[in-house]
Amino acid sequence: MDDYRDLTILYNISKILDEFHDLESIITPILENISDHFPDSQGAITLLNRSTNKIMIESAFGLSSSQRNRGIYQVGEGITGRVVKSGKPMIIPDVSKEKHFTNKTGQFSNRGGEKRSFLCVPVKTENETIGTLNISTLHRNEQQLQRTLQLLSVIASMIARAVRLRQERRESTDRLLAENERLKRELKDRFQPDRIIGRSQVMQEVFDLIWQVCRSEATVLIRGDSGTGKELVAQEIHYNSLRADKPFIKVNCAALPESVIESELFGHEKGAFTGAHTHRKGRFELADEGTLFLDEIGELSGQMQVKLLRILQEQEFERVGGTQNIKVDVRIIAATNRNLEEEMAAGIFREDLYYRLNVFPIHLPPLRERKSDIMLLCDSFIDKYNKRNNRSIKRITSAAIDLFMSYHWPGNVRELENCIERAVLLSNDQVIHAYHLPPSLQSAESSNTPSPKTLSEAVEELERELIADALKTARGNRAKAARELGITERIMGLRTDKYQINPEKYKL
Repeated sequence: MDDYRDLTILYNISKILDEFHDLESIITPILENISDHFPDSQGAITLLNRSTNKIMIESAFGLSSSQRNRGIYQVGEGITGRVVKSGKPMIIPDVSKEKHFTNKTGQFSNRGGEKRSFLCVPVKTENETIGTLNISTLHRNEQQLQRTLQLLSVIASMIARAVRLRQERRESTDRLLAENERLKRELKDRFQPDRIIGRSQVMQEVFDLIWQVCRSEATVLIRGDSGTGKELVAQEIHYNSLRADKPFIKVNCAALPESVIESELFGHEKGAFTGAHTHRKGRFELADEGTLFLDEIGELSGQMQVKLLRILQEQEFERVGGTQNIKVDVRIIAATNRNLEEEMAAGIFREDLYYRLNVFPIHLPPLRERKSDIMLLCDSFIDKYNKRNNRSIKRITSAAIDLFMSYHWPGNVRELENCIERAVLLSNDQVIHAYHLPPSLQSAESSNTPSPKTLSEAVEELERELIADALKTARGNRAKAARELGITERIMGLRTDKYQINPEKYKL
């Protein structure tokens, strides 16, 4: 009968451990089962606080609140403290005869002359004692006490498993919290430009370079294809620099004729040439104490390169037709889409000017190398041209997205913006479709799909687009997409197999 009762309590405790996963939820039910199993007993579970080195009662039965509050032990103090220190169980057949028994809780009064026994077993995880399970019962013989000790030891090991799981979860949670805090600090510390959109790794590297150089006075040379946003990078550097409240002056060296570029840069005196009726300040004077952005620097003639080199070296110049040296404090940011190294080798671009400009180079990647940013840019441009043209475009079809992602974008971000502006104006149903995009995107080369040549091929292409769009709306749910198209789920399955459309890619 005793074996059956022991098995019953172990089964009940294992159910508790399976049902609950946090220590707080299992301790009380376990102690209730022990109380039912030993009706004449009192018991408690204690846990060691490593920071204070104190052992405190976590939960108990048969003890009042005041008695539980008094049950605080140092390691090595009393029976509980000695079990925690040694990691070995102890049996006290008669507590009235045990000198190490402290009776801190005051639960033993020896009223009526009854003898009480006390059993205490360690709760251990990986050979480390983290607490105890103890009970006091009416006096029992040695065989009964040994049997009770064995049962309590099994229960203690089961409790230890729950404690270990709690510790692992707590450590895991602590690691996650620490990692989240680290990521938050990194994101907070990492520079995010206001004018440039991008989350790709290559753009994050560009942002880091901008942040490193913006607070300095270094000359910056921005390299990259046309349309990648070199002027936006120059603006970010200036408006995050110590000169942010000073002028930011832009000069497109390719847009100015050779005959007027010197006057534009350095200004002129009255009467310096025909039409110079008054003296005029040039861009260098206007940018004094601020930043001068020289776009398309590779277009400057050899003569203008010499004059620019002088001002970079000496920070002074003369107006056209003037003799007075004018000193300025200007930070130079230059940009080009040309290969200056090849032009130096060909004698087109001065080597000494190149090294003056190339103090801190920043390379902007073409859009084809940062395709993960395309949809971010699309959303931004749609919002921009919705507001500008009083439109309300809501989304882009899957077919149009496929074209965006497969196209090689020779015109980079500028070309993408032009495509979105055109599509916003053409759309009549708040949706950008593939047929709203320019012919260059819809060619066989750009979309990687041959143009339909027959009615059957055209119908299949339209069917494929409608199915893909329905799956996107239904978040990859084939049954829901089928209902939206008015077809059976079986036909939907056949069509997705036919067109090799994977519904999984549309799931969030």
